[in-house]
Amino acid sequence: METAIFAAGCFWGVELNFSKVDGVKETQVGYIGGDTEDPTYEEICGKTTGHAEAIEIKYDPSVIGYEGLLEKLWEFHDPTTLNRQGPDQGKQYRSAIFYLDELQKNIAEKSIAALDASGKFQNPVVTSLEVADKFWRAEEYHQKYLEKKGITIACVS
Repeated sequence: METAIFAAGCFWGVELNFSKVDGVKETQVGYIGGDTEDPTYEEICGKTTGHAEAIEIKYDPSVIGYEGLLEKLWEFHDPTTLNRQGPDQGKQYRSAIFYLDELQKNIAEKSIAALDASGKFQNPVVTSLEVADKFWRAEEYHQKYLEKKGITIACVS
């Protein structure tokens, strides 16, 4: 199993989408990229922690590689909107790839460049590349939130 961490707006829909990807074995939502130790959802919403809502993905690289996960990331959200996905606004909803090593960083850089060059989006990709620091698991009620509510299809921004 390998790990990937992405931020792409509200983590509920991102988790639901990635949980359906072949090769993804586990997902959990949480917070990363900020200054506050063990942040709470309320602190994140207060926009003072610097953290992003994110998803940590455990995946089987023999089924899907990191490149494949990035392709899904580009399908699941709009990487051209700065600190916004749909109606959600703020740095906590930023588009970001939190890389765990130099290989992930290099793959992500190439993927972003290819996406930009593809012309798929009218605006440039603003997804940030950030070194992964501590991933703080979100409160239990956020885990598999949409599934718990009986929602099986997540909107794609």
